[in-house]
Amino acid sequence: MKVIIGTDIGTSGVKVLAVDENCRVVGSNVTEYPIYTPNPGWTEQNPDDWWNAAAAGLKKLIPQLSGYEIAGVGLSGQMHGMVALDAENRVVRPAILWNDQRTEKQCKEIISAAGGLDRLISMTNNGMLTGFTAGKILWMKENEPENYKKTVKIVNPKDYIAYKLTGNVVTDVSDASGTGLFDVVNGRFSDRLITLCGLSPSLFAEVHESSDIIGRVTGAASELTGIPEGTPVCAGGGDAVLSTVAMGAADGRSAAVMLGTSGVVSAHVPEFTENTGAAVQFSRACIKGMYQVMGVTLSAAGSYKWFCENFSGGDYKGTDAMAESSPCGAGGVIFLPYLNGERCPVNDPNARGCFVGLSAGTGKGDLARAVLEGVAFSLKQTYDRVSPEGTAERVILAGGGSKSPLWRQIFADVFGLPVVTLDGAGEGSGFGAAVVAGIGCGVFSSASEAAAKLTIKTETLPIPENVAACREICKKYSGLYGRLAGL
Repeated sequence: MKVIIGTDIGTSGVKVLAVDENCRVVGSNVTEYPIYTPNPGWTEQNPDDWWNAAAAGLKKLIPQLSGYEIAGVGLSGQMHGMVALDAENRVVRPAILWNDQRTEKQCKEIISAAGGLDRLISMTNNGMLTGFTAGKILWMKENEPENYKKTVKIVNPKDYIAYKLTGNVVTDVSDASGTGLFDVVNGRFSDRLITLCGLSPSLFAEVHESSDIIGRVTGAASELTGIPEGTPVCAGGGDAVLSTVAMGAADGRSAAVMLGTSGVVSAHVPEFTENTGAAVQFSRACIKGMYQVMGVTLSAAGSYKWFCENFSGGDYKGTDAMAESSPCGAGGVIFLPYLNGERCPVNDPNARGCFVGLSAGTGKGDLARAVLEGVAFSLKQTYDRVSPEGTAERVILAGGGSKSPLWRQIFADVFGLPVVTLDGAGEGSGFGAAVVAGIGCGVFSSASEAAAKLTIKTETLPIPENVAACREICKKYSGLYGRLAGL
């Protein structure tokens, strides 16, 4: 039986897994690496930490695949990161990550260079967020001119792993979309916008469809990873886009919610629609001919991690138990999860988190539940922008946060829809990378074929009285940012 290896370069670690022809995970592991914050609001990582962790994880995975034929390798990674490579493809400086907030000035400069937000949208169908790669490039040009002079190519995190595996420097349509310099409608980098920003189009790598075979595992990479030399490697895609594939959510009736460090609400759509006011993010999807629309909350499970580590000694089960002791509505406490600025439902890199509604009777359980509810309210607001018609019949929930029964119930109550988790979806974007690579290597005929093999693991139905209560609380939540902004 054939297997496809999926490799996901996440923010906290790399996850590698193997998926067989029946979409069953037959082996997986996670290897962590550090994140650096040299200044408040800055986040960086060493790309060679990604590669060393990926190689170690793959080396550990391969012995579990005895008796299987490895058909190919798929790649996924955190989107929007800037990896600067010199003429010999060496890393010039630490990668600046998706959640880095240092580029507000540069984003304004790009919008101005384009001729205003509407003109920018006409070139890319997106706005310009601080997380996008474009602002990071201009920041390096303005603040680290020597590093900029050394830089010959700019790629995203998973593209660096592709290079280490194959020796080829390329990218894919989904990650290219996340640079902020890609013409999503026509599927190519916008040379016009790049030039207006004072950059050279030559900085950007050749663009492929996510399922394209972009090279084969080299002898050197084989020695380090254990993957047989010559194994096909597919271009892969950005984690947020591939997660939608993994979740089987391209059916037009599901709201896909990825509850990881950040929170993502997404959907695959077959037709281009104008992104008026840049309310959401548009990308070329990892399935050829499709588009992805999504909104991102920067601190989702990241907010809960912050709370657990600072108020519960890192005891997640104990924190869940505390939160469960508090009723729906968290005793009147509302939490805004803007710990790292925010993208959607508000776009403000200077937004900050807060608790509102504290009283002498507020306990830790109320605070814990407020964090869980606040993230759900934020993602509901985001969904209302991704799908203003509200046509979803269910929520497919994935990511680390989906393992919490309480959080699943809160999402069901806030969205007013059944919440399901699926086999494979819980594995995240690495699973999606394996599926897309399986299409490219001929293991699957389509994403629909792969999705049909997924089974429901859990289903959580909304509680009617909680739905009504959450609807009212969400109205209060929605008005808080505008009232608190600037304080």
